[in-house]
Amino acid sequence: GSERRIAPKALDKFKKRIRDVTRRTRGISLTRLVEDLTPYLLGWRGYFGFCQTPRVLTNLEAWIRRRLRSYLWRQWQNGHNRFQELRRRGVPKFPAAVAAGSPTGFWRMSGHPAVQQALRNPYFDGLGLPRLYVPAQA
Repeated sequence: GSERRIAPKALDKFKKRIRDVTRRTRGISLTRLVEDLTPYLLGWRGYFGFCQTPRVLTNLEAWIRRRLRSYLWRQWQNGHNRFQELRRRGVPKFPAAVAAGSPTGFWRMSGHPAVQQALRNPYFDGLGLPRLYVPAQA
């Protein structure tokens, strides 16, 4: 038989909506942003959670978290704040300084190891960001 997949058009629509909500220029707190995202993500998970391609869902989760890391990096504004925020979140001094002083763009920095170390997945779980892929209980 065939696998139940998510239509490409539905994925495009989903990504467009997430891009819209997570625009870097919104100027609201991350907590508020997660509150705005939650109903949409839960509804989407309820409808598409049955798909037999869990990797698609886990990749989308990772993409959303990276958008949020990029959003925070933008909010921290300058090297001084970025350094302090990274240090506050347990990143060692040298990697924090390298990341904070980097002229690299927001999206590339959101994938930087120091930023990922500071903003791990459990951090986003703690903010209440829902997961798209919830493995079925046997």
